[in-house]
Amino acid sequence: MKEWRFLFHSAKDAFTNMAIDEALLVSGKPTIRFYKWKPSAISIGYFQGIEEEVNLNDCKRMGVDVVRRITGGGAVFHDEHGEITYSLVAPEEMLPKNILDSCDKICSSLAKGLKYLGLNAKFSPLNDIVVNQKKISGSAQTRRYGNLLQHGTLLINVDLGKMFSLLNVSKKKIEDKNIKNASKRVTCLREEIGEIEEEEIIDALKKGFEEGLDIELVEEEMKKEEMEKAKELRGKYVSKEWNFKR
Repeated sequence: MKEWRFLFHSAKDAFTNMAIDEALLVSGKPTIRFYKWKPSAISIGYFQGIEEEVNLNDCKRMGVDVVRRITGGGAVFHDEHGEITYSLVAPEEMLPKNILDSCDKICSSLAKGLKYLGLNAKFSPLNDIVVNQKKISGSAQTRRYGNLLQHGTLLINVDLGKMFSLLNVSKKKIEDKNIKNASKRVTCLREEIGEIEEEEIIDALKKGFEEGLDIELVEEEMKKEEMEKAKELRGKYVSKEWNFKR
């Protein structure tokens, strides 16, 4: 059984979070990281246009960060009180070469963790986890520097009204009826099992990753060079050149 590093970080702003994830990707040291966002944020996929996807005026008014991810996929609202985010980094050869197979292995490990909380969680291709046929987690992946990064959300609570107001969704879609329809497709831990301590969630997810990947997670700190790289990369993630590049 191989040892992987485990990192649990306090809440950070969107630009720091994305810089840390890329710094870990550059390093390639097998790592599972859990983190939160403060303030709340929207991350857009690498190939998206920020002005097409995000209501920038409302984000600014409400103090919500907006950042472009290094990974693909769609725009995601990260509620500082409503989710835990994970990231996984490892050399490419340590996980299946096929992207769908690697998503399956990683997401199924996360699903195993949710089962420790009493949830019947399953991987739903391409990159979601569902409970009772409702989405509770979404992920995105990239491969660079010979390494793989996958990160994704786990919803603890969800405010669909706020989410719809910050994303550029048509007025028709944000009517009450459509929010209700969305609530039939999305769920969260609070909805499924009620209030739960963060420590219990983290412990369960750690067990899931250890079981699913056949690894042992060992708590460590980031290396000095990784922290320096993250500090350097934060400048990219906060820049207009990066966030408005498409």
